[in-house]
Amino acid sequence: MLNIKVLNNISPLGLEKFSKETYSVSKSDENPDAILVRSAKMHDMEIGSKLKAIGRAGAGVNNIPLDKMSEKGVVVFNTPGANANAVKELVISSMLLASRNICQAWEYVNNLPLDNLKATVEDGKKQYSGSELPGKTLGIVGLGAIGVEIANAASMLGMDVIGYDPSISKKNAWKISSEVEEALSLEELFSKSDFVSFHVPLVDATKNLLNAKRIKLLPEGCVVINMSRDGIVDEDELIKALDAGKVKYYVTDFPIDDKKDHDRVIALPHLGASTSEAEDNCAMMIAKQIKDYLENGNIVNSVNYPDSKMPRAGEERLAITHRNIPNMVRQITKAIAEEEANIVDMLNKSRGDFAYTLIDIEEEIPNSVIESIKQVEGILKVRAL
Repeated sequence: MLNIKVLNNISPLGLEKFSKETYSVSKSDENPDAILVRSAKMHDMEIGSKLKAIGRAGAGVNNIPLDKMSEKGVVVFNTPGANANAVKELVISSMLLASRNICQAWEYVNNLPLDNLKATVEDGKKQYSGSELPGKTLGIVGLGAIGVEIANAASMLGMDVIGYDPSISKKNAWKISSEVEEALSLEELFSKSDFVSFHVPLVDATKNLLNAKRIKLLPEGCVVINMSRDGIVDEDELIKALDAGKVKYYVTDFPIDDKKDHDRVIALPHLGASTSEAEDNCAMMIAKQIKDYLENGNIVNSVNYPDSKMPRAGEERLAITHRNIPNMVRQITKAIAEEEANIVDMLNKSRGDFAYTLIDIEEEIPNSVIESIKQVEGILKVRAL
């Protein structure tokens, strides 16, 4: 029986993928084989010796101690693209809120007295006159699954779209509209964009990606949209730009202090992936990935170990997480050869300081092989499947 611990509410459509004959799913297991999580912070959690995988039902993994998990040989998965449509719709909505001054106009009407309401509405509407999206330029920082969907949708609305992502994947490059222009630098993108939308993870390189120097490059009346993470935008500097009229609106999904009260800030309560459809999609996708890893050793959409997928062959399979150091594969195969076991197929991939090896054996794997491999310096976890 494999034990799955759930740290947040995960859609039943995902949890039902774990059959009761093979899996036990609970919120209380202290030493699970895998953990499913959404936003719960795991940095101070005690990690049991059995833990093999963590599945994040979403894209961002800032709440998970990746370095610690990598060192323990624990594979961390996420679900890129599962919530892309939900975030895309919110970004399009944000541009409409800003371009048509909808939030401010709504507040204006709500505060009007009922006496002579019709005439007062007509008299006041001029101050909330807005603009349309076609012909405006949207700059997208980050062309992952979400960024590509937004780019294509905005292009279909008649907007000019410019994107910046020096590490765009081949898969996403194939999906993006040919109408989307490539920015050669962030500076170029900021200087051309009427709207700027961020879709990158929060890491050291993206902290305050939009800073005082780059804010100066923005066209007058630009709208900044942050559906990515708190910390991507230097909000102190952006507030100065809002006060000066340089930036028209700041739409953020991450209100963290009294900046939410600024009359040019449209603050949302982290609604990016908060749709029932997105939650279902993320749950089903992460359940599929965790199951495939626990049962077959295949890795798809990991953020700390290389994607590794190999069809099953032979009687049993070895799944090994280890450090990416010389002579590792030779030592593993030597331990197998010494037991006169026959290798049917093998896959070895690396990612930075860590690597992963799948080996299919013709017959049942003796425990002595597993114990011998565990003694090799740099081996982190060994499983027989």
